[in-house]
Amino acid sequence: MPGASASGPGWSVLERDAAEALASIEADTIDLCYLDPPFGTGRRFTSSAGGFDDHVASAGAFGALIRPWIREIHRVLAPNGAVLLHADWRHSHRLRLWLEEMFGEDGFVNHLVWSYGLGGSSPRRFARKHDDILYFAKGPAYFFEPPRVPATSTRMKGQTKKATDVLDIPSLNNMSHERCGWPTQKPLALLRMLVQACCPPGGRVLDPCCGSGTSLVAAVESSRSAIGFDLDAAAVRLAASRLARIAPPLAAAG
Repeated sequence: MPGASASGPGWSVLERDAAEALASIEADTIDLCYLDPPFGTGRRFTSSAGGFDDHVASAGAFGALIRPWIREIHRVLAPNGAVLLHADWRHSHRLRLWLEEMFGEDGFVNHLVWSYGLGGSSPRRFARKHDDILYFAKGPAYFFEPPRVPATSTRMKGQTKKATDVLDIPSLNNMSHERCGWPTQKPLALLRMLVQACCPPGGRVLDPCCGSGTSLVAAVESSRSAIGFDLDAAAVRLAASRLARIAPPLAAAG
């Protein structure tokens, strides 16, 4: 059953399990789904704002969790909608196969690499400094507006160029003014780029595991509507507070 919830002009966020939440969405109504699910790190993420357990016992257990979500995401997407599924090295290879099962091989658009820079190193392997974002579309007429980034060549100094499938955007350091306390918070610059590139203006963005609500903030700031769900009440309150700063809830009629 729903717990904490909040809404404002063009947005809503609710405390709900992702499977229940997706089942409650009408078919063919979402333009873009951004999904940043558990990675199966085996860790407990905690912070002053809240946290969650990221324990998934096995690859089979991960599939049992995620594959029903993928089926529901396909159902709720508009005919020309798309999904961006955020993952890392643990399961991105499996997720691509599961997405292909549902969306078909022709549904594949991009395997994006988010190169974030921060993190440790190891004497036993190349340092892991990126996440994967799998981009699949439900139909061939999906929306895409190529994002532009600063050019790096001397010849194009001061100009921009179309972004490649490697997104070089720093993760948030501990001193970032953007930090809101959520342990796995993603940078707004990353979600702005993804939303503006992959969701039409005025479109509807869904995030079934919204955490601190960065994807929702990016959507509302970019003149899209947004709906988010999370199992953690603290995440819902945090996301709602961020959204309320940019699109305050309407006052109740007196």
